[in-house]
Amino acid sequence: MRSDNSKIKEIFKDLTFSEEQIKVIESVFYKVNYKKGDVILKANDNVDFQYYILNGCLRSYHVDDHGKEHTIQFGVKDWWISDYTAFFSSTKAIMTIEVIQDATLYRISKEDKEILYSKVPIIETFFRKKLERAFAAFQKRILANLSQTATERYLDFINTYPNIEKSIKNYHIASYLGITTESLSRIRKDLAQS
Repeated sequence: MRSDNSKIKEIFKDLTFSEEQIKVIESVFYKVNYKKGDVILKANDNVDFQYYILNGCLRSYHVDDHGKEHTIQFGVKDWWISDYTAFFSSTKAIMTIEVIQDATLYRISKEDKEILYSKVPIIETFFRKKLERAFAAFQKRILANLSQTATERYLDFINTYPNIEKSIKNYHIASYLGITTESLSRIRKDLAQS
């Protein structure tokens, strides 16, 4: 991240650091730029990094045994993305992460996160709180997939991701919702008429 205090402040909102802590943070975050269509992680890869999204949009998805894609998450500005199952368990990736809008990311390795936790303890609390919120959001999404109609899931999607619907492909949205693109078109048509 090298000498970019404004980015530290953007990533770690509401936290204050000493100059020494800023140097530690700068030493472990690396800025990377990707173009639309780039794949930053493929299933069966080693998962070495977690990414903070400064701008752009990414999608994490799993391909089942029948070749069908299941979108798990869209990552947008100020979100974090990785294959967390593999990242935390040091196993091979089960997800693919692709860039669906040009993106600027800051990456950090698992080892560097551990260094950060020991040298800047407030960051461990920051990440714990992020993980707690993410876990709660994933539980809500699982419950929604089990109990909501496709229309209700679509309305939740546009509430969760208000600024990306027009700039991503319909089949990505349908994959996230667990429906066909035809069903997505029908839902949109019904909502427009009501």
